[in-house]
Amino acid sequence: MQQKIQETYDYVIIGSGFGGSVSALRLSEKGYKVLVIEKGKWWKPEDFPENNWHLRKWLWLPAFRFFGIFKMTFLRHVGILSGVGVGGGSLVYANTLPRPKKQFFETGSWSGLTDWQKELEPYYQTAEKMLGATRVPELYDADLALKEVAKKMGHDNEFEPTDVAVFFGEPEVEIPDPFFNGEGPSRAGCNYCGACMTGCRYNAKNTLDKNYLYLAMKKGADVLAEHRVIDVLPDGEEDGSDGYLITYKKSTGILFSKKKQVKAKGIVFSGGVLGTVRLLLDMKEKGLTKLSRKTGDDIRTNNESLIQVHSPEREKDFSKGVAIGSIFPPDEDSHVEPVRYGSGSGFFKLMGVPLTFGKNGWSRTGKLLKLLVTKPGQWLRIYFSKNFAEESVILLFMQHLDSTLRFKRGWVNLNSTVSTGKAPSSFIPRAKELAEHTSAVIKGKPFVLTTEAFFGIPTTAHILGGAVIGDSPETGVIDEQHRVFGYHNMLVCDGAAISANPGVNPSLTITAMSERAMNFIPKKKI
Repeated sequence: MQQKIQETYDYVIIGSGFGGSVSALRLSEKGYKVLVIEKGKWWKPEDFPENNWHLRKWLWLPAFRFFGIFKMTFLRHVGILSGVGVGGGSLVYANTLPRPKKQFFETGSWSGLTDWQKELEPYYQTAEKMLGATRVPELYDADLALKEVAKKMGHDNEFEPTDVAVFFGEPEVEIPDPFFNGEGPSRAGCNYCGACMTGCRYNAKNTLDKNYLYLAMKKGADVLAEHRVIDVLPDGEEDGSDGYLITYKKSTGILFSKKKQVKAKGIVFSGGVLGTVRLLLDMKEKGLTKLSRKTGDDIRTNNESLIQVHSPEREKDFSKGVAIGSIFPPDEDSHVEPVRYGSGSGFFKLMGVPLTFGKNGWSRTGKLLKLLVTKPGQWLRIYFSKNFAEESVILLFMQHLDSTLRFKRGWVNLNSTVSTGKAPSSFIPRAKELAEHTSAVIKGKPFVLTTEAFFGIPTTAHILGGAVIGDSPETGVIDEQHRVFGYHNMLVCDGAAISANPGVNPSLTITAMSERAMNFIPKKKI
């Protein structure tokens, strides 16, 4: 699926996730010649792992020659879950497309620049149509358990099925493109296997390679997979008005892979926070010296908590359904969703310990040791479960409430420091309350990742910010049209541009914001 690469393009897009794929299609429609560079691989439905024990296909660990779709990154203040491959995070995300509440549009560095909720409304509608947003038609055991929790907490009227990027036709029956008047690829109906996050093997999930990127390539866009951009420098004038020189190399090759270069008149950073922010920080030291001092600042974790509840009940199957089939707000600042993996995906049990609250790591470690001695069954049952996914519900808890981190360059990885507010915490009282209610409903026991229990480091699937919108270089890295301050034809269109905590899954918002950013770019002059 790899095309011959030209020496010069109108735009080079770094990353093929939600922002990069939107940019590729809209720029191609405007007549520009586009190259998308993606460090991950192309994936066909049959190539995805059957479950998350197939580590070579699931995990992205290049040092071990694992070139899968899922990446785990652990920094001082946060653990980050992200996707890798052509289609970016859409390959591993839970398909869920909620809209944020009003608070999101009125807080953060972008507040007051425009009426963001009104401004983004038509782009949300476009994004929903392009991603095939559909209300989940059937609820299963994990969703019904959350519905019972909502009832116990007095929020049963606010519980609802999610809108998801899934084709709900006849299960596993393939039909011609149902979304784009026959211009898209053929699709097959969802069979509710729950394996959305290990890659859909049944062609039902609306990943970006089946909509935005697919259509972009039909318009002439080139996609270069398995390559990583390592340098972006002005090709002439310091402000990029003469264009840019992009250096890249093989990401799945040997250590000393040959470097190659391509020229472009414009550049779009769409590598997600980990890719975009790291590259911008590197370039600020090497050649993009006009970048704002806010680069790497205002990083947000969506104030998330991930708690897994393992149940001994055998008559229920919590793996059945779509990855996230329901949602409700336990209070005005929060949302919670039940997350599932498909049958056989039990890898995370190796990283879990029972949930314990305490003031510090020593306190929590003491409680865990006491539990291991006094009630070993509660702990060991996790590891010896043969049907872990079927017996487990993951609670994804998200909040609007704000605090920010700052990312800086490190020798191997990024370094994190607290920027404003308190450091993100894995111990959120409301999340604990939800875990306890869920445990009561399914007769289970809650547990968390060891990094949370011992070190207090929360885990997020939605890292945001680092190249936020502001009214000047003193308040942001990009302006309200996503243009990087100080440079011509340089944009950021991905999660790094999200400038407040949405408190819900952000993929739809990233897509809508990128649609809006592309709308400001004029058609290519012939």
